[in-house]
Amino acid sequence: MTEHQIVDSSFTAIINAPIEKIDIPEWCFGLSEQEYQSCSPAHIAAGFTTAPDGKRMSINVEVIGGSMIVEHYIETFGSKSHLILDSTSDVFTPTGRTTIHVTWELSVKDAGGGKCEFTNRVRTFATEDLLNFLARQGIPFDLFRAQRQPASIAHNQGETPLFAASIERAALGN
Repeated sequence: MTEHQIVDSSFTAIINAPIEKIDIPEWCFGLSEQEYQSCSPAHIAAGFTTAPDGKRMSINVEVIGGSMIVEHYIETFGSKSHLILDSTSDVFTPTGRTTIHVTWELSVKDAGGGKCEFTNRVRTFATEDLLNFLARQGIPFDLFRAQRQPASIAHNQGETPLFAASIERAALGN
């Protein structure tokens, strides 16, 4: 799948709370829609449910690079300091609907002095659906990737410190 990777973007921010007060899965699966919206002007809606196999699931709606994306994140790994979510996400573009695969990874590590370093990593990959969608339009994958990366990277860079602030509020109970 790495040959069809679109983006691998990772940014960090400081959380002013001790690591023992952080619980990323609890934050993620309890995130109110208003709190999610406060973490980026591109965030439209959020909710949580369970997947058919009983795993926790976060549903996020956002607009990146002019395309609305509905993400169906299923928890694939979860500990208080590390969460990995995978989604085959619906992408609504001006030329139609397709899908991409997104892996969203959130983690914290102790930075000393009652602080943590938060990392927000997002990796996206082309699905067969996306490759066929691009081929029908005569768009080479490399061109699509080059055009998609700046918007995705900028989005991740902008939301990372706001996610960190939200996790900090949750950890400190305010």
